[in-house]
Amino acid sequence: MRTVEHGGDRYLLVKQSGESSLVYDPETGEERYLPNEELTVTGDSPLELAAEAVPEASRRILTAVHSEQALGLLVELDERGPMSVREVLGAYDLCESDLHGLFGELRAAGLVTEADVAGERGYRLTDLAREGLAELR
Repeated sequence: MRTVEHGGDRYLLVKQSGESSLVYDPETGEERYLPNEELTVTGDSPLELAAEAVPEASRRILTAVHSEQALGLLVELDERGPMSVREVLGAYDLCESDLHGLFGELRAAGLVTEADVAGERGYRLTDLAREGLAELR
């Protein structure tokens, strides 16, 4: 399958004939025929385009979170609000290096940000993470 563009929109090419092609819009699920001369092959990954059917916030969580511990940490921050590093270490079965690794990955993905929690260093969810969790729930 290839990715094509028509008028600024990207589609998955399903079938091509002499004068027109059947294209699929992964965001809407619609299929339609478009003239071949109006299509441009983009070279974009068709699987990445297909993934765009999932809302951006949910996609970010799905691609950034590689363990149930990381997902659980996001859920806990969503439920409990910002937490200090000391509080997280005391409440959950994580060593300090594992916790800092998790927070580093989640920060790089734009899902958590540093926060001052009662005068201590801590973390809180970003709006993107909160939106993504709401979509997944």
